[in-house]
Amino acid sequence: MTDITFYHNPRCSKSRETLALVDNEQHQVEIIKYLTTPPSVETITQLIKQLGFDSARQLMRTKESVYKELNLAEEQDEVALIAAMQANPKLIERPIVVANGKAAIGRPPESVLSIL
Repeated sequence: MTDITFYHNPRCSKSRETLALVDNEQHQVEIIKYLTTPPSVETITQLIKQLGFDSARQLMRTKESVYKELNLAEEQDEVALIAAMQANPKLIERPIVVANGKAAIGRPPESVLSIL
């Protein structure tokens, strides 16, 4: 049985460091390479809640070129922001670890230990 879901980008050093930390904790981990298997709108919405965020923008990588290309800094509609992340998963902050009904972003990697 999987007790941790890990939204992973293997090319990201923080994602690799966080995965190594979680693996060292001896948990069953389901790894989702979210760039090739983007989470659904419903999943992104749930992640925002589990992270305790007030806005979808808190989950976004605002320095990505696609953020600027889509003019998302001006977007105020939460549904549109979530849809943009689903359509362009590069916009989603990484890595995200989900365990025990909560989520944490591995920046720094040790921040995920609080939910394990």
